[in-house]
Amino acid sequence: MAAAATCSNPKIRIEWDSATNDQRMNYLNAVKCLLNKPASGQFPQAKNRYEDIVAVHQQLTPNVHGNAKFLLWHRYYVWAFEDILRTECGYNAGILWFDETRYAGRFSQSSIFSSQYYGAIALGGNCVTDGVFARLTLNVGPGGGNTPHCLARNGDASKTANTNEAMVKACNDRSDYADMAGCAEGGAHAWGHNGIGAVMQDVYAAPGDPVFFLHHAFIDRNYRIWQNANYPTRVQYVDGTDRAGNPLTLDTGINILGLRPDVKIRDVIDTMEQFPCYKYNY
Repeated sequence: MAAAATCSNPKIRIEWDSATNDQRMNYLNAVKCLLNKPASGQFPQAKNRYEDIVAVHQQLTPNVHGNAKFLLWHRYYVWAFEDILRTECGYNAGILWFDETRYAGRFSQSSIFSSQYYGAIALGGNCVTDGVFARLTLNVGPGGGNTPHCLARNGDASKTANTNEAMVKACNDRSDYADMAGCAEGGAHAWGHNGIGAVMQDVYAAPGDPVFFLHHAFIDRNYRIWQNANYPTRVQYVDGTDRAGNPLTLDTGINILGLRPDVKIRDVIDTMEQFPCYKYNY
């Protein structure tokens, strides 16, 4: 397989602690912009443009979790979110990501979960009342249903302890894609979701908590690190199966219900091709 053209000006996804306050606020203000835009009307449960994006995840959850499509589908989904921020809210940078290995077991000590930014995490399942998303009402979820509920978090350090470097390395040491992907999904990915808890623990509607995208960019970054360890081989193949048991190939389709056009795995497997054209700052 011939190497595709490398993108010459990739968007850089900067880790939260490496970002300036202006970069953080530009990003958060773009997310707020989507929350204040009308929904497309495609998803009756969505009451704003941001919730269109949440509704896509809710609707497709059974197809894109618990199988080898997980990492690649979420790669495109997170890219689509980034692109919607750009085209509809004027955001011109890469989204930010959260290096959870640095705060394993102590997420509450990250400035992410402060009253300046995302609001508190150690809430015992109660509503977020501070930060940029204070008192946010969510209309997609819980689960596959749709009942208005608040943005809530739990904050369980015994679970976020498992987003550590050893956990990431244990998965990235696996040489087979499907093996690594299953490990990543059940490893740092699951522990981050469950450790933040409440809305983030809701598999279907987790993107209702905007911290979802910081977390998933971290998971995507770990996948890219795995690819870089044997490049270009690892951007030229997949294995494993989808939910129905069909073998994944580079021509397997990825559908995000019209948020952006359908693509094939080959279109998103290498983040440094002309599309999707992004990389992480480390």
